[in-house]
Amino acid sequence: MKLHTISQVGFRQSARYLLLMRLSIVSMEWLALVALSFLAPSLAGPAPLLVTLAHALFAAASWLWLTWHPPGRPLPVSFSLGADMVALGIWLALTGGFANPLVSLLLLPLVTGLVLVPLRQNLVITLLAIGLYTLLILFPAPPPSGLSRNDYMHLHLMGMWGTFALTATIMLVVVGSLAGRLREQQRALSQSREDRLRDEQIIALGLSAANVAHRLGTPLNTMTLVVDDLKTLPDARPFRDDLELLEQQIGLCRSQLQTMTEAAIQCREAATETITLGQWLHRLRESATLLWPDAPIRWPKTPPELTVQVDATLDQAILNLLANALRASPQGVTVGADDDAGRARLRIVDQGSGIGDTLPGQQPVASEQGLGVGLFLSNATIQRLGGQLSAEARTNGEDRGTTMTIDLPARHPEPAHD
Repeated sequence: MKLHTISQVGFRQSARYLLLMRLSIVSMEWLALVALSFLAPSLAGPAPLLVTLAHALFAAASWLWLTWHPPGRPLPVSFSLGADMVALGIWLALTGGFANPLVSLLLLPLVTGLVLVPLRQNLVITLLAIGLYTLLILFPAPPPSGLSRNDYMHLHLMGMWGTFALTATIMLVVVGSLAGRLREQQRALSQSREDRLRDEQIIALGLSAANVAHRLGTPLNTMTLVVDDLKTLPDARPFRDDLELLEQQIGLCRSQLQTMTEAAIQCREAATETITLGQWLHRLRESATLLWPDAPIRWPKTPPELTVQVDATLDQAILNLLANALRASPQGVTVGADDDAGRARLRIVDQGSGIGDTLPGQQPVASEQGLGVGLFLSNATIQRLGGQLSAEARTNGEDRGTTMTIDLPARHPEPAHD
C-alpha cells in the first residue's frame, strides 16, 4: 500500500477545489465566447477558443495529477496556479484586454493559493496577477469593430454582473466548505483534549488504586490471622458469629482486590468479548447476587436479541451503578433492557432522591459514602467501549428517583473459524 505524507493528503483533498476553480474559469470563458460570437464576432476568433480548450485540458490533467500522484511539496501547486493565471491573461489579451469584465477572474487563483500554498509562494502569485493586469493596461487590445460605445459599455456591464455572480458562488462553495472543515477540526481537537484530560485523570486514579491495593494486602493478612486466633480462644464463643461475619468481609475484600487485579490485566491486554445481551445480563445478575444476596433487584425476563462487546471493566462499571442505585433506593432497583435502533440500551431505575446531572461522571465528585470516583470511572469505561451514560431525575410524585441509561453499540458476532 502506498503511503502519502500529510501534505499529499491535503493536496488530494483540495484537488476538487482547484478543479472547481478551473472549471468555473473555463465555463466563464466559454460563455463569454458564445456571447461575443453574437455581439462582437471580431473578438471571438479561433485563438481564444484554442486557449479555452487548452485551459480545459489543463484543468482535467491537473485534477488527475493531484488525485493520483499528489505532490509532497506545495511548489508544484503554486506553478499550476501560475499557469492558470498565464492562460487566463493570454485569453484576456485576445478578448478585449483590461476592458474585458472577466479580468477580475485573476483573483480566483490568488484566493485559492492563499488556502493551499505558503504565504511566500502566494506572494509570487500575487505579483504575477498584478503584473498580468499591468501588461493588459500597457498593451491594450484594439477596440472591437462594429460596436458603438454604448453597446460596448452595455456588454462590459453585463460581463461584470456575470463575473460577480460567479465569484460570489465560488466564494460561497469554497470558503464555506473550508470554514466547515475548520469547525469540524476544532470540534475534534476539543473532544480530543477532553478525552486526554479524562484519560490523565483515569491514569492517576489507576495508579492510586494500584498502590492502595498493594498496601492493603498486608493489613488483610494481619486481620485474617487475628480473626483465626480469636476464634480459637475459649472466651470467643459469644462473638463467634461476629468473627465469622468479619472473616466473610475480609474474604470479600480479598475477592474485590483479586477482581481489580484481573480487570487491570484484561484492560492492559484489551481483552474484550462479544456476547449476547442476555448472556451479559445473566453474568451481571450472578455477580450482583454474590455481592448483594438479599438485594431486591428486578432483572428483565426477555432481553432483546442483540450482541454487545464487553469486558471486565464494563461489568465493574455496571456493578458500580447498581451499588449506587441500591444505596439510594434500598427498597428496590429495576434493570431494563431494550433495542433502540440497533443499539443496546440498559436502564437502571431506582426510587431514590434523584440526581441533577444529565451527563453524569464527567468529573469526580464529592461523596459522603465513598471516594466519589465510581461514577466517573463508570462513565469513562462506558465511553471507552463506544457507549454513552446519561441520567434522568424524577423529583416529583411517587415515582421519584433516577434512571441511569447505558447506551451501547450493538456488534455483529464474529464468525466461527474451523
